[in-house]
Amino acid sequence: MPLTNAQYDAIMRRYDEIRERHRHELLEREAEIEKAIPLIRVLNDEAGTLSLSAAKRRIADPSADISDYSSRMKFISEKRKAALRAQGYPEDYLDMQYDCPLCRDSGYADGVKCVCMKKAAADLLYRDYRLGDILQSENFDCFSFDCYSDKLIDKVTGRSAKETARIAFEAARLFTNRIGEPDNNLLIYGNAGVGKTFLTHCIAKEVLDKSCSALYFSAKELFDLLADTAFGRNGKNSTHTQAIYECDLLTIDDLGTESANSFTVSQLFYVLNERMLKKRSTIISTNLMLGEFAEMYTERIFSRITSHYTIIKLIGEDIRMQKKANGGRT
Repeated sequence: MPLTNAQYDAIMRRYDEIRERHRHELLEREAEIEKAIPLIRVLNDEAGTLSLSAAKRRIADPSADISDYSSRMKFISEKRKAALRAQGYPEDYLDMQYDCPLCRDSGYADGVKCVCMKKAAADLLYRDYRLGDILQSENFDCFSFDCYSDKLIDKVTGRSAKETARIAFEAARLFTNRIGEPDNNLLIYGNAGVGKTFLTHCIAKEVLDKSCSALYFSAKELFDLLADTAFGRNGKNSTHTQAIYECDLLTIDDLGTESANSFTVSQLFYVLNERMLKKRSTIISTNLMLGEFAEMYTERIFSRITSHYTIIKLIGEDIRMQKKANGGRT
């Protein structure tokens, strides 16, 4: 689901506005030239008469040879260009202009989405993604393994923090390439400050650059919105939560920091289950260890996670504290 219907409609309305602007500009140029070069009006009238005659002949006899009309139309076109050049105007001054000549501002070229439409979609998705500005500095190109130590070893896996980070980085890269495929989900866990949120931002930028839709919520924000919708608070209804189930990528950050109760647990199960059924990708980041996660969110949810998610662990010292100690550098 690269775009919601509302997003697609917004882009197509923009194309309508562009085409209308160019039509208006062409009318202004035509009026200008008819005043500056009276011969142009005569040539335009001749071209109009010739086109009408050719159309009538083709209607009367669909197999009729109208090559003579085409030759005469080409001659008129050349005379029009010559008249424009003689007065210092470009030859294409009376041609329709386009922001994108490939698709002529329609959004589609040769039956597929034009590059300009893909860019427009990406720009729109960035605006709709609440942390879009952050992604300019938090992305795969900015990911630094220098934040992770070779000496800090995970007692369970025997891997260093740096090796664990490299594994997580590659898993995240693979995840972005599988958007739209079933069971393409991530659970990223580890202590606070080890880069979980940064890694989710890296993924989000890649997904948005593919013109796919992405939403970000902290756990508290997500459950507040779901509660407002469920209980009809703050003017919220199902239209406000539709994208949660349908966007290509949903990120739920800091799960476990919200006030967990029967409502949040049931809503979490519903969101995760619906997205799995729709083959939509979800990322969950949490400070909870796996045992704590299972205890807080029930074995039912934990079973869904272990069966349908790639589980990534990050370890290390608090990166934010490292940067602060180094004057903002790692």
